[in-house]
Amino acid sequence: MGFDMAIGLLGGLGLFIYGMKQMSEGLQKTAGKRLRHFLAAMTSKPIMGVGVGALVTSIIQSSSATTVMVVGFVNAGLMTLFQSIGVIMGANIGTTVTAQLIAFKLGDYAFHAIAIGAFTYLFSKSKKFQYIGQILLGFGLLFLGLETMGDTMAPLENSPVFIDWMENFSKYPILGILTGIIVTVAIQSSSASFGILLGLVTAGVIHYEAAIPILLGSNIGTTVTAILSAIGASLTAKRAAAAHFLFNVLGAAIMIAFLYIIPNFGGLLENLLRDISGLFGQMNPSEERLLANTHTFFNVINTLVWLPFTGFMVYLVKKIIPGEDLTLTRGTTFIDDRMLSTPYVAIDQVKKEIVYMHGIASDMVCDSVKGFLDSDGDVIKKIKRHEDIVNEVEEELLYFIQKIPQAQLNDIDIRTLDKYFAVVDDIESIADDANDITDFIEERLDNRLEFSKDAQDTIEEVYEIICDVLDKSVELIETHDLEIAAEILEVEERLDEMQIQFRNENISRIKRADKKACDPNSGILLLEILDSMEHISDQMADIAHSIIEIYEERELKSYEDDVKVV
Repeated sequence: MGFDMAIGLLGGLGLFIYGMKQMSEGLQKTAGKRLRHFLAAMTSKPIMGVGVGALVTSIIQSSSATTVMVVGFVNAGLMTLFQSIGVIMGANIGTTVTAQLIAFKLGDYAFHAIAIGAFTYLFSKSKKFQYIGQILLGFGLLFLGLETMGDTMAPLENSPVFIDWMENFSKYPILGILTGIIVTVAIQSSSASFGILLGLVTAGVIHYEAAIPILLGSNIGTTVTAILSAIGASLTAKRAAAAHFLFNVLGAAIMIAFLYIIPNFGGLLENLLRDISGLFGQMNPSEERLLANTHTFFNVINTLVWLPFTGFMVYLVKKIIPGEDLTLTRGTTFIDDRMLSTPYVAIDQVKKEIVYMHGIASDMVCDSVKGFLDSDGDVIKKIKRHEDIVNEVEEELLYFIQKIPQAQLNDIDIRTLDKYFAVVDDIESIADDANDITDFIEERLDNRLEFSKDAQDTIEEVYEIICDVLDKSVELIETHDLEIAAEILEVEERLDEMQIQFRNENISRIKRADKKACDPNSGILLLEILDSMEHISDQMADIAHSIIEIYEERELKSYEDDVKVV
């Protein structure tokens, strides 16, 4: 009997978690672009952070995922500690949306949703309808799992041992809090632990008052994921994780103190929540609905209490985790594995990382050519150090792109990632060319080579064009502006023509065998540096073609969707 119950409970929990995952993925695919805009709307005002945190969490169905992502943003320097606290507060509110949803007890319609969702997901040719089907399928599996857990735990209602154990949670709330923490940490989801708790309430083996400490414990348990994700991160990221833990622990502690120190506070709270429920048309709310409303009420009140003291919270975590963040800027700057749970956000960060990488490569090119013109050997170490950084960024960036779960992306985003692979490779090649130019600097210095005024003017002319196109190339990656792409391709064709002209002129100077006109060794070196700069222009043209193809894919997809609608 015990084994069958355990299997039923685990099976129901598995269906619940898998259904929640499918529903979350479908929602992200449908609302992914909007999610990016919400995150981009982040301001220094904590109230805006609360709104963004609540909205994002209600979309991705996981406060843990949101807070882990926030830790990643803080670690990457995209968000301040002050901003992160508002988002964390909002995430606690957003996660109650899931609790409200599963408290509706829609188990009778689980198979309806599964049937419609599976049919739509498997047989629809429209990506939009496939995403909707995935949402419905996840929705149905979630409630089927919830029903399975409730049915499995129903016999516990007649178990004196289990009932006595549950009643201890009312007498000793610390037991309930510890249970909530342990279960949430074990399954890495406060929504799933709430589902189990709701199953116990539905089965009648635990009553409302005894369930509150478990609910508060799950709120604390969900912070462990963010704490673990902050291991090895920057000092500021550790403080963001600590703020999440502190916020939830202090809120739970105050709630428990009120419940068990102030006489009849539990009864007053229950009556208040029943009155509030009545305002929303829930005249006689069930214990399941009452528990979900308590979850929402607690997190909203906890946020309202602490929101004016966001600055104090920052001060407090800095005192708890003292020190100055001296993390070296090495390797990637914007991407972080914590963002993989929200692939649409990860794509935006990949683009920012590519722009950052391009900026380093551009500086390398301009510095190396200028060093060659000025016979300046001091730039060589700087260029080679930057080459190492570019190689590190490329390796980490390509590895990160490979880890982005493409199953959660639409066709256009998948195509964009494929093209970003090519762009990253082109940028690394530009950095390699800049590094090659440092070899030419060494050769010029070692052999004390001089150039004629014509040769010097030739290098300077190409140098100015290349540096200008590098700036345009960075702007192109940022904006995907096709006019800029056309300008780059036009300049690349002009440089090809100039390359042929300069090569012929240089060969003519070498044939004269007149060192005053051109030292043959200098002439050969001139051809080599012109080849390197021409290759750099080729790489920028390749980047332009990649961006154009992304745009063409988007336009084609938009046209196909319009045709389907017609």
